[in-house]
Amino acid sequence: MNQNPIEKLKSLRAEAQLGGGAARIEAQHAKGKLTAHERIELLLDQGSFEEMDAFRRHRSSNFGLDQQRPLGDGVVTGSGTIDGRAVAVFAQDFTIFGGSLAEEHAMKICKVMDLAMKVGIPMIGLNDSGGARIQEGVVSLAGYSEIFLRNTLASGVVPQISAIMGPCAGGAVYSPALTDFILMVEGSAYMHITGPDVVKTVTHEDVTSEDLGGAHVHEEISGTSHFTCGDDAECLARIRRLLSFLPANNTEDPPLHVSDDPSDRCEDLLDSIIPELPNQPYDIKKVITAVVDDADFMEIQSGYARNIVIGLARLAGRSVGIVANQPMVMAGVLDINSSEKAARFVRFCDCFNIPIVTFEDVPGFMPGTVQEHGGIIRRGAKLLYAYCEATVPKLTVVTRKAYGGAYCVLSSKSTRGDWNVSWPAAEIAVMGAEGAAKIIHRREIAAAPDSAAMEAQKIEEYRTMFANPYLAAERGLIDDVIIPSRTRPRLIRALELLASKRVSNPPKKHGSIPL
Repeated sequence: MNQNPIEKLKSLRAEAQLGGGAARIEAQHAKGKLTAHERIELLLDQGSFEEMDAFRRHRSSNFGLDQQRPLGDGVVTGSGTIDGRAVAVFAQDFTIFGGSLAEEHAMKICKVMDLAMKVGIPMIGLNDSGGARIQEGVVSLAGYSEIFLRNTLASGVVPQISAIMGPCAGGAVYSPALTDFILMVEGSAYMHITGPDVVKTVTHEDVTSEDLGGAHVHEEISGTSHFTCGDDAECLARIRRLLSFLPANNTEDPPLHVSDDPSDRCEDLLDSIIPELPNQPYDIKKVITAVVDDADFMEIQSGYARNIVIGLARLAGRSVGIVANQPMVMAGVLDINSSEKAARFVRFCDCFNIPIVTFEDVPGFMPGTVQEHGGIIRRGAKLLYAYCEATVPKLTVVTRKAYGGAYCVLSSKSTRGDWNVSWPAAEIAVMGAEGAAKIIHRREIAAAPDSAAMEAQKIEEYRTMFANPYLAAERGLIDDVIIPSRTRPRLIRALELLASKRVSNPPKKHGSIPL
């Protein structure tokens, strides 16, 4: 007797939900990992998930694959909502063929990515895969290529977020690398081009997957990852929070969030936070949290290039991207890693209509052969290019030092900064007083009976004349000198004024950024 159609549907649906079966689900849980369906349920608003292609199967017959044709082919795809806003999502299912990617698996991902682009909603990928399905050969590699193409075309159109929640190796790593943000789960996630065995064969290095490409490696050393999370639940919660700052696509503004934090709030702490000694550090994060709504600052890449701080916050409910030199680390100097870290973030904000607020305290670029030979000129130019190219509102507050080329790079007035101000103790100059006086008055100092006293005198003269914000103010290179405690209300007023800003770059296919 033929099975009732509705009962058959229910039976197939239940089979699809089981993935690779109870034993493999148990093994997944034993590793501290959730299944693909469990992850999606935790990520999305309750009951909002609409699955696509649950009944799709592979068509390969090589190496006995025709005897194993599980529903879904190792990936769950569909759409749902996060805080009531639509998103597209895929979650690789490690319980089916180790989440390996082959033709149908790839086409499912491509289909949901096409949907995200068509309707203009964020694309979230939950990665947990053993890599290409070797049994399908080059077809698997072609599947990756199809995904990479869509990642590239979607870049700057819809936000793309990748969570690495298990293995991600070989060609699989390039899809997350093409997306806007990568989150990794500590202990279970790793990313690397070649595995430990290949590394040992080629380079004779003994290394584990964790030491080669674990979460902390990519957060602190390579800079590939943006967030490290303790477990699956934390990772998914952080994605939800991240999306709350972002628009659905590049034609929309980020959502407004109502806050009880008064727009005219002054913060007395800021009037005394700058130390008297110019070489004494302070924590720029205290400045940021004092200024933004409810002290709520979502820092990004907190473990990498810590001499610069980037992240998302709100001012009067409006999303803003924060870029800030960190005097606590290397005096906030710009180097290769910090320049690239900030440049990518600035370009992301510009893509998605997020105003950029820069807190500047920079003594210059890092000197030395390591930096010069490593390409600091080219890499520092990336940050300069990003700021110059950006058309979103750009607001800059010089808190203390703004020296030399670094002053130019960090959204100066002459690079289309919209609202540039400084605190009264700021020093805006070509270089610090000590270095400048020694160059300008070199001969006079050398000829003096007491060269040390003459040097001290010339340093003080230079500091009085140039190491202040008022020469820049005289020339209109900053718009105002403000009382530090008034920074929040002044920023909010400027943002309100700039909300209707309309600026476009010259028509072109694209620029040639110094990659």
